[in-house]
Amino acid sequence: MDKRDYYEILGVSRSAGGDEIKKAYRQAALKNHPDRNPGDKAAEDLFKEAAEAYSVLGDVQKRSLYDQYGHGGLRGESFQGFNSTIFEDFEDILGNFFGFNFGFGDIFNGSRRSRAQELRGRDLALEMEITLEEAAGGVEKDIALTRAEACLECRGTGMKAGAKRASCPACGGRGQVRHQQGFFTVARTCTQCGGAGEIITAPCGECRGSGTAKQKKSLRVRVPAGVSEGSRLRLTGEGEAGERGHARGDLFVVLRVRKHDFFEREDDHLTCEISVSFIQAALGVTVEIPLLLGGAEKLKIPAGTQSGEIFRIKGAGIRDTDSRRTGDLYVRVVIRTPDDLTKEQKILFKQLAELRGESLETLDAQSIRRSRPARR
Repeated sequence: MDKRDYYEILGVSRSAGGDEIKKAYRQAALKNHPDRNPGDKAAEDLFKEAAEAYSVLGDVQKRSLYDQYGHGGLRGESFQGFNSTIFEDFEDILGNFFGFNFGFGDIFNGSRRSRAQELRGRDLALEMEITLEEAAGGVEKDIALTRAEACLECRGTGMKAGAKRASCPACGGRGQVRHQQGFFTVARTCTQCGGAGEIITAPCGECRGSGTAKQKKSLRVRVPAGVSEGSRLRLTGEGEAGERGHARGDLFVVLRVRKHDFFEREDDHLTCEISVSFIQAALGVTVEIPLLLGGAEKLKIPAGTQSGEIFRIKGAGIRDTDSRRTGDLYVRVVIRTPDDLTKEQKILFKQLAELRGESLETLDAQSIRRSRPARR
């Protein structure tokens, strides 16, 4: 039996944001939760199906693969249905409703996140502004941030020199206190050790046992060519340090592209606007068009060009980061009407109008219809 579309399962569009997807999952999970539907196998299946859908659509990388290749794109990621490791914020989604953190090992035959994963450092996010040229050609930039680093006094251990850790007496070293609640085996993080399974008998005086302290850092970020407004770069292991020596989180850099004074971007294509005099448009002219990453391209404006006509310069757009195809540059021509004619110039224009049989008096409706230029 073919799998249902994940967006269809949660009832959201393919353009839905993370908050909308989370809200849709919460509604589906609460509606079909087995404790609310005892003995209802159909509700149980819908609950699992919604959880599997959210485990993909709630993960940026898995969602990208699914959007491009469907269910088949997840096979190479060793994806086997629902995986509870996606729910770093699961308590925010369902925990407040049921009053517990959830251990899904019994219902989904998966493994709960390890204590090391739970104690890893926080992910960080910041915005970085770049120019359109930098977005098209790629760039390396330095960024400054303040983040939690390993405490210099205790080197991240959280303990005074010579001190040792002891097994937490409240949870017996497991980091969780487990309960059976209806359909689920649910687990609550041990409040005494914070899920570590261990306690520090003599905490470091500098960091008070956390093993971390805020420090200013500078990082170099490589922005690949072809990124666009809102693109998100992930710097693995550049988030905050984990407590007591655990793994670091990740840093996400959201790109903001500054507006250009000449070019506008539409997907991988560029557009621009140039102006020529009506004489140049009537007789034809060659114009040098500046290119985004330097240089120029000669564009021939043929005789008789009308205001608003668009010409294409192939391959002068932006290279796509995935397909490596390059977009085009579209040049819109606007005819510039002189507003500072001299007396002699006005006489010449009147003579030209007479030669062309064009009236400079009131134009009637029929003459306007006849003078309308043909579409190209």
